[in-house]
Amino acid sequence: MIDTLPKDPIILLGYINTKLRDDYSSLALLCDDLNVSETELKARLASIGYTYDSKLNKFI
Repeated sequence: MIDTLPKDPIILLGYINTKLRDDYSSLALLCDDLNVSETELKARLASIGYTYDSKLNKFI
């Protein structure tokens, strides 16, 4: 559930990028494992100007 993730979008960005770097090879795997909506996660980070780059496997 997305409610279990950090509420502050900047902290969320750091959390997600760290998880992607250290534990997951793709955003889809992270979302599946954490049981969060990929669409909703992307929307929350887009609200602060970040988009997911699949080649780099991080939000930039």
